[in-house]
Amino acid sequence: MKNFKKIIEEHIIKNIRSYIILTIIFLVGIIIGIIVVNNSNADNKNEINSYINNFITELKNGTKLNYGELLKTSFKNNFITVLIIWFMSSTVIGIPIVYGVIAYKGFALGYTISSVVSTLGTGKAILFVTSSMLLHNIIFIPSILLLSVSGINLYKSIIKDKRKENIKIEIIRHTIFSLIILVVLLVASLIETYISSNLSISIVKYL
Repeated sequence: MKNFKKIIEEHIIKNIRSYIILTIIFLVGIIIGIIVVNNSNADNKNEINSYINNFITELKNGTKLNYGELLKTSFKNNFITVLIIWFMSSTVIGIPIVYGVIAYKGFALGYTISSVVSTLGTGKAILFVTSSMLLHNIIFIPSILLLSVSGINLYKSIIKDKRKENIKIEIIRHTIFSLIILVVLLVASLIETYISSNLSISIVKYL
């Protein structure tokens, strides 16, 4: 366990610049998402409020969730995210797209949270967001940051050493790491589907 902890610490220290850049991009995405919701016109805000209120009402009324469909959708979205980051990292010109994916994920999170706050108010929103989004995002966010750093390292390796054999080795290494992250995100999808969704159902009675 100590050796594993040391490996993680050394990895973070070695790649601290990349982690800082990606974290800033993610936070900027969150801020933009919040700004977009706060500056939406009345019609858009009413549409957002109506969607969230209808969703909560359905949960309160005991609408049964299709767990199979929820899991399929969640894992599909995670698979597409991993695929894009893996593929774009394997090309010299793809790193800006990786940054774009991180920004978009931040935007989606900020937009969602701000929409819930706008509809329910701060207190109830914190309760709902914590129950429905916290657990799986604790896994999801670090995972895509790790994968993106792996992609950036691949890009640096390709730029530094353009020998085909070395590039092949680095791509294989990045591919294996991407598959590991995909398995981790499957766990995140399972948590989102079977734990977060049931927590949401339990919490809505207090909203």
